[in-house]
Amino acid sequence: MVCSIPPKVSISEFMGVLKGKIAIKLFRTYPSLRQKPYWGNHFWSRGYFVSTVGLDEDMIKRYVKYQEHHE
Repeated sequence: MVCSIPPKVSISEFMGVLKGKIAIKLFRTYPSLRQKPYWGNHFWSRGYFVSTVGLDEDMIKRYVKYQEHHE
């Protein structure tokens, strides 16, 4: 996933909202996920990885967009 985050938003705040919203939507769409192994509604792990993109942003965006076709 390639995201552009405004400077006023911290990366940890962005990731918290992103992971939270996605988990809520998944639990509503697939109620069976509320059972084990996602006991306690903890869908995501605590960590995440973030890296910055400089001059190769367009190349990375193309890779993300078409990665499914390469597999």
